[in-house]
Amino acid sequence: MYPEELILPMKAQLENAGFTSLTTAKEVENAIKKEGTTLVMVNSVCGCAAGTARPGAIASLKFDKIPTNLTTVFAGVDKEATEKAREFMIPFPPSSPSIALFKDGALVHMLERHHIEGRSAEMIAANLVGAYEEFC
Repeated sequence: MYPEELILPMKAQLENAGFTSLTTAKEVENAIKKEGTTLVMVNSVCGCAAGTARPGAIASLKFDKIPTNLTTVFAGVDKEATEKAREFMIPFPPSSPSIALFKDGALVHMLERHHIEGRSAEMIAANLVGAYEEFC
């Protein structure tokens, strides 16, 4: 587990953009099962989360079609919530950071860590915008 003071700015970056931090399994379950579309960002302290994943997820929200619900769990901090979110992301193996889009409770789009590493925030945003166009 990471110290709270270390991760607060990383959580705040997403929260300030409209994401709701989920910290319990029940919160995750309720969020994903909501009608409409729900984006779940598995946040992380790693460089690719800071450099491209969080900025890309935030940049993807500057267009007309966006998910109904924006949520985040923090790997290494919100253990219960992260584990529950990852259950909904099966068959994809656990990775952080990662970004999943659900529609009416079903996983419809997934960006794993290997889709994030080495890519720019703009590329991540473009990938998500394409998913929003299709599913939102």
